[in-house]
Amino acid sequence: MTIEDPAEKGFITDPDEATDIPTGDGQPGTGLTPDVLTAEPPTAAVIDLSVLDVRPGAGRPRDYHFPRFERFRLTNGLTVVHAHLPGRALLAAQLLLPGGGWSEPDGQAGVTVLTGRAMPEGTARRDANEFTEASERLGAEIHAEATWEVLTASLEVPRSRFGPALGLLAEMVFEPAFPIEEVERLRDERMNDLLQAWSDPRRRAERVFPETIFGPPSPYRRPLAGVQATVRGLDRDAVVERHRRLLDPAAATLVVAGDLAGLPLAELAEEHLGRRGGQAAPPPASTGPAANGAAGARVVLVDRPGAPQSEIRIGHVGVARKTPDYHAIAVLNAILGGTFNSRLNRILREELGYTYGISSSFDMRRQAGPFVVRTAVETAVSVPAITEILRIVREFREAQVEQDELDIARDYLVGVFPLRFESAAQVAAALGGLVAFDLPDDELDRYRPQVAAVSATDVRDAAVRHIRPDELAVVVIGDAASVEPALRSAGLGELTVVAADASAE
Repeated sequence: MTIEDPAEKGFITDPDEATDIPTGDGQPGTGLTPDVLTAEPPTAAVIDLSVLDVRPGAGRPRDYHFPRFERFRLTNGLTVVHAHLPGRALLAAQLLLPGGGWSEPDGQAGVTVLTGRAMPEGTARRDANEFTEASERLGAEIHAEATWEVLTASLEVPRSRFGPALGLLAEMVFEPAFPIEEVERLRDERMNDLLQAWSDPRRRAERVFPETIFGPPSPYRRPLAGVQATVRGLDRDAVVERHRRLLDPAAATLVVAGDLAGLPLAELAEEHLGRRGGQAAPPPASTGPAANGAAGARVVLVDRPGAPQSEIRIGHVGVARKTPDYHAIAVLNAILGGTFNSRLNRILREELGYTYGISSSFDMRRQAGPFVVRTAVETAVSVPAITEILRIVREFREAQVEQDELDIARDYLVGVFPLRFESAAQVAAALGGLVAFDLPDDELDRYRPQVAAVSATDVRDAAVRHIRPDELAVVVIGDAASVEPALRSAGLGELTVVAADASAE
């Protein structure tokens, strides 16, 4: 999904934590590629230069099927999903508790992230150091984290020590101590992080953009880990209550992947998890994400006096993960800005030299997340870059994509798909994504054939449905003295200028 999806990472991480512009291959970076080294030709040789531009065609992709998986339930209702991966002696497990950041009370934004970070800081049986030492003796990595959809506790451990490690995981999830001093330390770290983010133009853009496109009822307006106004009020009582509300074994799912041959998984899961109970209460009602009520395009310029470059975000509310035309959107985004060879990167980086890297993504969640184009450019070309991006985005609604663009995008998505599941942890994350997004069991097996079947007409139809030029919001973090006059002259929409000393609240 970039579109990120269970085929890649399981579920979306918070863009507020991102520090690099995606290059399109799923890895953070600058968008630069290494130089191509060529051997010097023999001095007496006659070289036919025409052959240097001939590229081998894509071969037929090898057949691939996502690992087979099964499920069973424990006596307390907890579901276990397991995939046997022969030869993968390092097992991976995830325990997913539904109800992530989207379901938090409005005044406690960030409490789920804080809960996850505090869970490994000691249990009813061990303090933080003892818990860490117990994990290290087993060669296990155990941690917890929150997404918009779920609170997840994760484990990686050699299969010979899976039983004791699963017991530690269960202890962390069902018996966390939440020491006051650790909760306060983690809360204060988040407060400091927010202050640092406010002065970082890239992270400032990731904060302002959601506030521009989502309306006040939507939790998606703010970072997953919360904002200063909500985080400062979080304490141990809030964390304990949030944990209680999420801890419902009957709604939880354990995902296990790796070489499970001869492993008594059902017995181990029942021993460590099946006898656990919870005092869960229903998550608080949420109005759900909602689009901003402002009509028409709009521009927000956050002043950074003297800034040598502008951080730019352009987009609007996108689509939910379960959209019927998901695969067409995946191809659309790969062509638009999801790969290094995308149209946005080719034109703005290679042809115009405006940026080192530019990307687009449909950040899909259980409800509609943002569609966004991200880049940074030199201050002097801020408005030309914005107008060019808008032109390229609009063109997707007006004409079908070229056949070579379509072929390259489909071949890339089909070709890299199996590489995303080389480790047990990657397979477990993908299965966790099926759970988090409530997707059908055959979702991952259908991905390649459905992507391969996407046509140019499908891409254009998806663009017409999901790209709305008249609603595109533009966020610029840059030098207002240099950028504002050109922004006003460009007529891109109602312009709001935010002062450099605006509060981080």
